[in-house]
Amino acid sequence: MNVLGIIASGAAALFITVVLAKGVRRTALRAGAAQEPGARPSRAGVVRRLGGTTVVLGVGAAAAAGTGLGAAGGSGRAVTGLLAGAVIVAALGLVHDVRPLGVPLRVAVQTAAATLAVCLAGLSPVAGVLAVIGIVAVTQAFALLDTSDGVLATVGTVTAAGLLTCAALDGRAGLALPPAVLLAGLIGFLLHNWHPARIRPGACGSLFTGFVLASSGALILAEAPPERAAWIALPVLATVALADAALVLVSRRRAVRPLLQDCGDHITHRLRRLRVTVPGVAVVLGLWAGAAALTGTLVYAEVLHPAFALVPVTGSAAAVVALLRIPAYVAPPVTATRRRPPTGTVPTGTVRTGTSLRPGPEPVPAAPESPAPAPVAAEPARTTPGRPTVPPPPTGRPAVGLTADRS
Repeated sequence: MNVLGIIASGAAALFITVVLAKGVRRTALRAGAAQEPGARPSRAGVVRRLGGTTVVLGVGAAAAAGTGLGAAGGSGRAVTGLLAGAVIVAALGLVHDVRPLGVPLRVAVQTAAATLAVCLAGLSPVAGVLAVIGIVAVTQAFALLDTSDGVLATVGTVTAAGLLTCAALDGRAGLALPPAVLLAGLIGFLLHNWHPARIRPGACGSLFTGFVLASSGALILAEAPPERAAWIALPVLATVALADAALVLVSRRRAVRPLLQDCGDHITHRLRRLRVTVPGVAVVLGLWAGAAALTGTLVYAEVLHPAFALVPVTGSAAAVVALLRIPAYVAPPVTATRRRPPTGTVPTGTVRTGTSLRPGPEPVPAAPESPAPAPVAAEPARTTPGRPTVPPPPTGRPAVGLTADRS
């Protein structure tokens, strides 16, 4: 196995993804800062959702370069088909990020991309049909994980590490190259996607990640030695994504809600209702995926009996049942908080004393004022003949009196 070629490809994927993600992050920050208060944040939101293109470009360029330099070994044709299908799915997600597409169209394009990857891998018709179904299902399940900061990148990183280990156990460089470069690319992307995330993978990055993981698992399963229990060990690596999809479908079915409409009922949403922080949600799902990946890898390496693969599956089923008890379609409880008055104003019923406010007596409504009487026209001032007219003084004394005093 060309270990140096795989390491060089992974390093290239990490470097390219970090550089591109940093550029997209700066663009998103500038777009958000340029928005006027109250304006629609459409441009900044679209830029943040396009963060998945950094993973696609970084991983795709590194994998293509590694394949061209011979790092894929004898599996170059299969890796080329995998990358071609992943690029098609990523382009579909990019269009969906800008302008949402219908579910039938997305499923049709994903099926065509999976068929291309399977055909170039040279699988038998029966194995090819099963591989296409599995690739489409796992791809869509991973696409649903993009519901919280860092969740998709964390779970994808752990799953890619498990696939890389399984491929390395058989010494197949070509099958180890895609999960290796995806692992490095997701680590670079996670640096900017951790909470508080400035960029998001969006449909482009999530579909690309799910397709590469699912296709890599299908190819490893097809070329695994007969003595390995790959048929039960490799599906265990996708336990978290499949459990989230099962939770969503069962929950919406029970609540008589549309199955394909997002209702905020994923694992991440339910954990948030349990007061788990956003980084805590990513850590919990990462540990969950790590336990499943470790069990599946040990079963694939024949260290554990294949029956142990049922442990993470049973545990995930129990977790789904427990999560179904958490309400997802009601408003979260609102804590009793007092609305703060605007700055510089005093609430009604309070008296300011120094720097504090204490309750005061309730204000008494003022009695309605009676209409003011109409003004009475003043009589013209009378003066002595030959004397000038003197204006009335401020005291209101008549001018004739003042004139008489001066005479």
